[in-house]
Amino acid sequence: MKTFKQHIYIIAGLLLLGACKPDIHTPKPSSGSADFSRYISVGNSLTAGYADGGLYLAGQLNSYPSIIAKQMQSVGGGAFTQPLFSTAQANGSGYLSLTGFNADGTPITTPVTTNLAIRGLLPLPGFGNVTLYTKYTGDLNNYGVPGIKLLYITDAGLPLPYANLNGYFERLLPGNSPTLTTSYLDFVTAKPFTFFSNWLGNNDALLYATSGGAGDFLTDENTFAQLYGLLISRLTANGQKGVVATIPDVTSIPYFNTITVGAILGGVQKANPSVQAIFINALVSGTTYAPRAATAKDLIVLTFPTSKIGQPVSTPYGMLPYGLTPYSPIDNQYVLDENEIALTQEHVNSYNANIKSIAAAKGLAVFDAYTFLNNVKQYGLVENGVSLSSAYISGGIFSLDGVHLTPRGYSIVANEFIKAINAKYGSNIPLANVSDYSGVKFP
Repeated sequence: MKTFKQHIYIIAGLLLLGACKPDIHTPKPSSGSADFSRYISVGNSLTAGYADGGLYLAGQLNSYPSIIAKQMQSVGGGAFTQPLFSTAQANGSGYLSLTGFNADGTPITTPVTTNLAIRGLLPLPGFGNVTLYTKYTGDLNNYGVPGIKLLYITDAGLPLPYANLNGYFERLLPGNSPTLTTSYLDFVTAKPFTFFSNWLGNNDALLYATSGGAGDFLTDENTFAQLYGLLISRLTANGQKGVVATIPDVTSIPYFNTITVGAILGGVQKANPSVQAIFINALVSGTTYAPRAATAKDLIVLTFPTSKIGQPVSTPYGMLPYGLTPYSPIDNQYVLDENEIALTQEHVNSYNANIKSIAAAKGLAVFDAYTFLNNVKQYGLVENGVSLSSAYISGGIFSLDGVHLTPRGYSIVANEFIKAINAKYGSNIPLANVSDYSGVKFP
């Protein structure tokens, strides 16, 4: 009898515990106060799905806007059409492939040059050669154009309308360079839409930085503010809602953090312990440069051919080892020096202050990419139990060019955009499963 009573008490206790078990309510997907029925994305190479130094079909299919659009489908999002390269020309512009590793662990990358979508090379007097790609026709939701600056959205100050100077933009328009007249701003606002994402402005700082301050220029801060205000006014002209992203800190990407001054110097000292410094040609002020010893605060670009160090080069003082004397410093295009970094960061901070201010005035959602990517660099990231970082190749987020993202990196960015949208508009767009997307493809 005692055993029977004990069983009764146990069963009663279990029933009581079951009755007290909290219900877990997963919010149903909803659009909140936004209308996602025709979503468009405005931006540059990151928006287009550029990766591994090129634009190609696999990258396009994993662009962050396409991932956002896929998640929007459960909350009333419509079709999202991209200017995809065909299967026969899937390699698009060409890109880098990881084909192995050297004995010292450094990666071997090989350009992919087959099944390209290049239709020709057009020389434009006073400008140079423009690579032309196979034309795309049809509807469009992803307006990402690799290489475009915010500075160029209205064609102001250019020798020809920008569509003639950028083959990625030229392929989206009827007609051929150099006869095109459509501006980017007019192009993206020509058809009705209900919601937008905008990540223009990166190249206004990035192209200067990746050229080591030697091959491009920083967009004037006041000009940036004026053009950004114009862009957002046009995108919201009919009451559309949207999300914008800030400009990342260029020093947070592996393009500037993989080859270091210390590593170069250490490699030289193994062969010649008497070498005390690596020399660079550094910005002093304005447009004045002078040679000096490099420090850890100077950033060497990923594309620097380290084999050049120590090789004899001709100078006014005779043949001297490259990079090892103040008379044979490393060329400007291979180094973003400390003063150039400060100048770049000053402009980026100004750009971002204006982005946030203009977005706030229009009631738009903001993804703070600057803060997010700096946090990833400093602390790393864990997604679904997988540790990720901004390290080159091994980090899983950045592709082989050290600037653009892997499919996994694009899915992470897509989720950050979605979080910003949900927070601003009270929507509940489900997040993408980051584990469904790959990092760098190993041989």
